[in-house]
Amino acid sequence: MKTDTTERLSLGNIPGVHSGGATGPRVDPAALTIGIVHFGIGAFHRAHQAVFTEDAAAATGDTRWGILGVTGRTDSVVRQLQPQDCLYGVLQKGAAETALRIVGTVRDVAWPARDSEKVTATLAQATTHIATLTITEKGYLQAGDGIDLSLPVVQQDLALIERELDGEGDLPASGSPIGLLVRGLARRFRRGAEPFTVLSCDNLVNNGAVTRALVFSLAEALSAGAGRDDLLAWLAASVSFPSSMVDRIAPATTPGDRAEALTLLGLRDEALVVAEPFTQWVIEDDFAGPRPAWELAGAILTTDVTPYERAKLRILNATHTQLAYLGALKGHTTIAQAIADPALRAAARRTIDADILPTLDVPFGLNLEQYRDSVLERFTNPNLPHTTLQVGMDGSQKLPTRILGTVTDRLNSGHTPAGLALTVAAWITFVAFTLHKDGPTLDDPLAARLQQAVGSDHAAVTGPAALVDRFFTLGDVFPPDVSASAAFRAAVVDQLGEVQRLVHPSD
Repeated sequence: MKTDTTERLSLGNIPGVHSGGATGPRVDPAALTIGIVHFGIGAFHRAHQAVFTEDAAAATGDTRWGILGVTGRTDSVVRQLQPQDCLYGVLQKGAAETALRIVGTVRDVAWPARDSEKVTATLAQATTHIATLTITEKGYLQAGDGIDLSLPVVQQDLALIERELDGEGDLPASGSPIGLLVRGLARRFRRGAEPFTVLSCDNLVNNGAVTRALVFSLAEALSAGAGRDDLLAWLAASVSFPSSMVDRIAPATTPGDRAEALTLLGLRDEALVVAEPFTQWVIEDDFAGPRPAWELAGAILTTDVTPYERAKLRILNATHTQLAYLGALKGHTTIAQAIADPALRAAARRTIDADILPTLDVPFGLNLEQYRDSVLERFTNPNLPHTTLQVGMDGSQKLPTRILGTVTDRLNSGHTPAGLALTVAAWITFVAFTLHKDGPTLDDPLAARLQQAVGSDHAAVTGPAALVDRFFTLGDVFPPDVSASAAFRAAVVDQLGEVQRLVHPSD
């Protein structure tokens, strides 16, 4: 692979795309104006919402919906996209065939550490109507029902928002996505107070309501005065926060994927993303102003996202999480390898049937048993090497939304969910494994506290019950109704042994 000398994808060589093995873009990127600011422009957004947005533009000819992508902690995506005029490929890998499509709906990209002013100004423009978010659970900096005001980065953002409301210029960089969003909303309010929509696309229960609460908690923490009160009144009257549910598996791009794309395209693509064929987007139809015709691209617009959201979080994400920890402990590198393990697949199926399906209402147009089967089948795709470690990262953030809410529902119905206890036990065992000299690094914002909960004894001296007790004291992971349940605590203790039987069947 000639990574240094091969011509790189750009607007100047789009005509050559169609003579190779790739398609797209489906709209002329040069004709698009920015109407959306997206926070968290990682692989998932580029494989999901950006594709829906381009397809909607192609279906209608509406060119108002170009995207300004905002990166996270580093400028790596800026360095990938900007030299390519923000073009990139989506390598769609099914079990039987692969296809490459070039997407051009991202028209600019910004790194907040350098470009907070650009993001703020774009959010304030009357031609910008929507901000979307895929900043992952930990990016919301949530504490209780609001943002964590004890964090220095949040206090820094709070001061910047106050200065923005006062009309100061030449401000330093914002430190968090929510802080930068509110800073942009404050300027929008000052510049004309055009209506606006903030659309969360993260795996959070009621993600629209969560995002609204975070925005309002930050605005309410501003110093008292007419500026704050008027901003809050405008937010309440003119800014909407619809919920949404997103689904598409988009694993990390590998050198092999880039080599395959180079063969198909004949051009080097440093911003390539990989995805499965399946894609789904369910959106609450509650917009404060214009929006793309996403329904023409296959999205479902509905008055209630909750049944779809719960089905996806509890079937797909929960099963993904269980397979990630059990698979990693058993030496499986990818989710496809884990689901191909008969014992792990059987455990996943039992968990869905016994613990998850009884908690779900049936969404309109969705058969839950068929959805279960399709999810398990999607995991088997051998051409989509989603690693167990990638899926298992940030477990302390994922368990509350993907596992423990379902545990609460089962406990309230008088049942103790053994399969979900197995998932919690697998997570605890995985955390302990990261302390082993041959174990992986624990990638989690609470890593130090989690490993401290394991203790130096690894339960060898005090026993599994004491180990579970130490984890259940982590109040920002385990809600009170779960940690106070003697039955569920006993089930997790018991399932620690089941983890060992699944992972080391010959011992």
